[in-house]
Amino acid sequence: MKAICFYFQIHQPFRLKHYRFFDIGNDHYYYDDFADDDIITRIAQRSYLPANEMLLDMIKQNGKKFKVAFSISGTALEQLEQHVPEFIDSMKELAETGCVEFLSETYAHSLSSLYDPDEFVAQVKAHDQKIFQLFGQRPKVFRNTELIYDDDIASMVYAMGFKAAITADAKHVLGWRSPNFLYSSAAVPKLKLLLKNSKLSDDISFRFSNPEWASYPLTADKYIHWITELPQEEQLINLFMNYDTFGELQPRESGIFEFIKALPRFAEKEDIQFWTPSEVVSKFKPVAELAVPYPMSWTDEARDTSAWLGNTLQQEAVRKLYSIGERVRLCTDRRIKQDWNYLQASDHFFYMSTKHNDDGSVHSHYSPYDSPYTAFTNYMNVLSDFMIRVDEQYPASIDNEELNALLLTIRNQEQEIEKLHREVEMMRNNIVKDTTGDFPIDEPAPESVPAPVPEAKPEPIKKKVPAKKATATKKAPAKKAADSKKAPAKKDAVKKPAAKKTAVKKTK
Repeated sequence: MKAICFYFQIHQPFRLKHYRFFDIGNDHYYYDDFADDDIITRIAQRSYLPANEMLLDMIKQNGKKFKVAFSISGTALEQLEQHVPEFIDSMKELAETGCVEFLSETYAHSLSSLYDPDEFVAQVKAHDQKIFQLFGQRPKVFRNTELIYDDDIASMVYAMGFKAAITADAKHVLGWRSPNFLYSSAAVPKLKLLLKNSKLSDDISFRFSNPEWASYPLTADKYIHWITELPQEEQLINLFMNYDTFGELQPRESGIFEFIKALPRFAEKEDIQFWTPSEVVSKFKPVAELAVPYPMSWTDEARDTSAWLGNTLQQEAVRKLYSIGERVRLCTDRRIKQDWNYLQASDHFFYMSTKHNDDGSVHSHYSPYDSPYTAFTNYMNVLSDFMIRVDEQYPASIDNEELNALLLTIRNQEQEIEKLHREVEMMRNNIVKDTTGDFPIDEPAPESVPAPVPEAKPEPIKKKVPAKKATATKKAPAKKAADSKKAPAKKDAVKKPAAKKTAVKKTK
């Protein structure tokens, strides 16, 4: 028996005005409302709404055996609520079937997981609250922006209470291993990992209607046959794609809707089931751990973060944006908070990519700008105005780099003070200051002394005793020698090598 998980993502960044029509310092509204309304409405009418209707019919026709998962950013939900409210209604109807699971992600579809952990956690919480508010679900499985993932992100995700995450099947991470298994994180073994099957996903997303493709035309029975031909032990196939694959990337005339509708019928013949991610996590066990020291993603051939951070333009824009994150979170202005979310969308940096060949064609296909440099110039103009507003609300008294250095120094000093405090406590417990009874500081001598414990071993002293104190300790044995004539039964001092003489805490 094999299981298929369908994942559909929806995210739509707010289009920025062109810098030629933007007045820095005076015009604080950055968005092209006409473009936003046109894009989101067109895609919803051609793709989202008919696809929702298709999925609802498939769930009803197959006795609720057909199941899918959605990953929708908070900013996309805001746009859909504003421009296409009927989509939200149809999505609620899907949620009520119990066959749709909503994944967690960042509210703004941002790169905060790589630059600002505090912002990352805040966005995930805001997104999950939005999902609960609209659809009544608390997401249990996490999906980061563009499936970006590494060991550090795994630790943050697990700390927020998630038990599983979906990410990419990067070859430089998997090596010879197959993505068609459930894995776990090497950094946090309790966090389970679902890996996208890029080949089978892209067959639907990008190659379905390509007449030059060797497997064209793709039919439902052929596709299911490919899955059955996989090794028997490979039981999990994660298909992750943009939701606008249906009707937009692959037009209705290509037969994409009929193809999806026919999948359950052929899958049932081969004992292939459709599960939600939570069902997979509860029923399958991880076969191995995956160590991912550097961030990977599902984008471009390299499967890394170079699509958004591959050149100096992108790096400067992202660095400048997150340099003010702490001050933005201190602001109380609602408009600043909202603009902060919209400016974090990863697509803004995607448009600045200077990649060429096949990867470059993908970037230019989605970009509304005529060049990466225009995209950078436009974004930095908007960001400059935004930073002026933030500075007015919460001015920076010192340079941001100086602030970070100061905070680091304070944290280091706190750690050093705590360390010294522990050392003092250890010395207080190990140094015998009473020269007559070998009793520790602040501890009164008992009225009667019990018989000594034979073969008593001294407690290990981890730190050297200061020179001043060492002199005081050396006087103790002489006095003890005199006292021993009066009380021969008293043998608390332990013999030590001549080089070091350390008094031992007496056993009561």
